[in-house]
Amino acid sequence: MKRSNTMGILNFSHLTADKRKVAYHEAGHATAIHFNNTLQRLPPVFFHIIFKETDISIDYALNADVEPYNGISRIEGGRFIQALALAFDNLECPSSEYTEKRLFKYADAYRLAFEADIVNLLIGPLAEAKYCMGMDNEPFDLQLLTVAAMKNYGGAEDLLAVNDYLRSYSVDKQTQNEVLKQFFTQAYDFVNDSKNWAEISKLATYILASGKDEISCDEVMALLDGY
Repeated sequence: MKRSNTMGILNFSHLTADKRKVAYHEAGHATAIHFNNTLQRLPPVFFHIIFKETDISIDYALNADVEPYNGISRIEGGRFIQALALAFDNLECPSSEYTEKRLFKYADAYRLAFEADIVNLLIGPLAEAKYCMGMDNEPFDLQLLTVAAMKNYGGAEDLLAVNDYLRSYSVDKQTQNEVLKQFFTQAYDFVNDSKNWAEISKLATYILASGKDEISCDEVMALLDGY
């Protein structure tokens, strides 16, 4: 199911299909960010969706190696670890029992944020994979999916970020792989949940229909919360 850009002439049906894939990819990220914030009781984290179309059709026609929307469509912000970093770094020296409790509280929240960021990064390409497999009448089965295969669903940069997180988690490669397998399963379960998938699909449809270059987190939250 590797995305192919090989084409003899400009085919706008391919371009439209790529737009839908990327819309599901970014909708997966955004939906996960919003709902994981609520589930994990993490602090508010701000983000917005970039979904630009400027000159894409020209680049796509002239260069078969161009992947439409890559580097143009993305989520800006949305990392929980960044939201906690300032508060964590600015804690006073733990010289009292009260401060030690605060330090423990922030350390626990930091761990939750760390894990949520990894799962949210993996949910984007998994959402795109589920959409593509559904269009091809293929089963979205965890046993048939690998982390490496997410590169075929726009996940190359997501996986680079995940690997950076894992190197901070442990220097042991086996431990990294074991933890990654757990997080990948969590991300799959999120995407495969029928309610979550309905929300991802709703947001993807909104992204495509809005015609906007940027969609704020307020818009995303209002849509997903049914305001």
